[in-house]
Amino acid sequence: MSDAMPPGQPDLASIAAGIERTNELLQRVLAEVATTPSTHAIFVDAGYVYAAAGRLVAGTEDRRAFELDAEGLIEAFIDKARTIFPDSRLLRVYWFDGARRRIHTPEQQSIAELPDVKVRLGNLNANNQQKGVDSLIRSDLESLARHRAIGDAVLIGGDEDLVSAVEAAQGYGARVHLWGIEALEGRNQAEPLLWEVDSQRTFDLDFCKPYVTRRAAGYEPNGDAPLCGPAPTRDEVRFVGAQIAAQWLSSRGRDTLAELLPGHPYLPGSVDQELLIDAEGLLRLSLRAHADLRRALRDGFWEHLQAQY
Repeated sequence: MSDAMPPGQPDLASIAAGIERTNELLQRVLAEVATTPSTHAIFVDAGYVYAAAGRLVAGTEDRRAFELDAEGLIEAFIDKARTIFPDSRLLRVYWFDGARRRIHTPEQQSIAELPDVKVRLGNLNANNQQKGVDSLIRSDLESLARHRAIGDAVLIGGDEDLVSAVEAAQGYGARVHLWGIEALEGRNQAEPLLWEVDSQRTFDLDFCKPYVTRRAAGYEPNGDAPLCGPAPTRDEVRFVGAQIAAQWLSSRGRDTLAELLPGHPYLPGSVDQELLIDAEGLLRLSLRAHADLRRALRDGFWEHLQAQY
């Protein structure tokens, strides 16, 4: 009797081989998914941050009355997210602000030049009120969630209009975490927004104080006289950063250095503030209004540490 399959009948061996190939492919896909790190992004409503931090630290929401170290604050947010999502990588920080005719101010330009930061601008009306920022937040948050580019979204804001953005992202499976700044009285975040998010976190005065400085008073470390004098060059500040890194390394040791290096180019908030304060003490000049010099300071600090590793 012939072992040949009747015409039109399935070949069992071929079917088994096909099932085996399919299983192998599924195993590869599952292995790739298991090893792919989750991703998070940070969405910052700059108008909310300026108003809330200014009110908490300087007692005013008027941007002209104080300086905000946006670069330092962004790095602090990144550092905090790193501790909360230890197994996740940062996609980027989205900084939403307003500008007349959507033309970047010098400060917004310096923020846009930061690594892993995207500045998105709405308009400012005649009363210096932001227009179109909430829609920009929703568009970016919804798009990233829809395309599975992020698993977690940190939203720093307080407007009730952001509820729709939260709902849209959650509809695509993303988790949304609302961060805010402590209010002196009551709340500075809408209750419907608080109800919709997956988690909440509030930053207090101690967290915000290093990043807000009154323009009129100047910066006075440890009660010394206000810092003044001509601004140093980037190379001079870079050298100071290297000096502080050498002192830092000798007092803390190489083990602590090994803990810092994976976070490059970002420094933990506490280390960054210590670096800034030490540098201002050596330079006798506040660097809070000089984003380019603060960047040179960090460059010098990192360059020395990396050279020693």
